[in-house]
Amino acid sequence: MKRKIYLSALAALSATAIGSAYAAKAMENDALAIEAAKIGLTQAVTAAEQHVGGKASRAEFEKHKGQWVFDVEVVNGKKVMDVKVDPANGKVIAATEDKADRDDDHDQAD
Repeated sequence: MKRKIYLSALAALSATAIGSAYAAKAMENDALAIEAAKIGLTQAVTAAEQHVGGKASRAEFEKHKGQWVFDVEVVNGKKVMDVKVDPANGKVIAATEDKADRDDDHDQAD
């Protein structure tokens, strides 16, 4: 009888472990992609600020057109610039003026 309980418990634990491993693989955290970057967020912000001559208001590591980039929003006077920085070498890939804040829910506070 004890052996049946032991085997049942072992089977349940095995199923749980396999299910957890599968779920962890299926729900990978995108933030872990930063491990492949050769530069850090601070360096990307500095490169973006120097490129457009302003101050960063936000920065994130994200996938853009199938490629991982640092996306830095830089304010220069009344202009807001979206600056993409290559995580491999720290060079600015693109800098475009952000005419409207697309991260919001279009409320009047923006």
